[in-house]
Amino acid sequence: MDEKREFLRHALATLAYRTTRALENAPITFGGFTGAGRRPVEIVAHMGDLMTWALSLALGSPAWHNTEPLEWQAEQERFFRTLGSFDAFLASKATLHAPAERLLQGPVADALTHAGQLAMLRRLAGAPARGENFYEAAIAAGQAGSVQPAPVKSF
Repeated sequence: MDEKREFLRHALATLAYRTTRALENAPITFGGFTGAGRRPVEIVAHMGDLMTWALSLALGSPAWHNTEPLEWQAEQERFFRTLGSFDAFLASKATLHAPAERLLQGPVADALTHAGQLAMLRRLAGAPARGENFYEAAIAAGQAGSVQPAPVKSF
């Protein structure tokens, strides 16, 4: 496996892990929280759009689409599905039609920023996510779904 692709897959696993931690045990009303700009459901929809865009770039057919947010739970599922599709492509032997570095600096880094934004919004919504030492987390390439290893060292 190409080292850059593996590194990018690890970045996707990191995104999945951090997003899971930001969303787990959130109140059902969190998706509609309106206290600080975009609602969480809109942010997660954008994150799904970023992963769809990243896959289109990787496939050599760049296309951007803004989707209307789905219901909160369905939008979370869509995000992890799109993330998983991108990861599955990277795990394949298919030709990568975009530089791995550009995929990281664009859509992946943007989505990681939004994972942090979701964690911040949790605190503003009065339901903070539990802190964790992410350096110690059991993150590994291929773990791109919403089911993630338990936190290793929570605060």
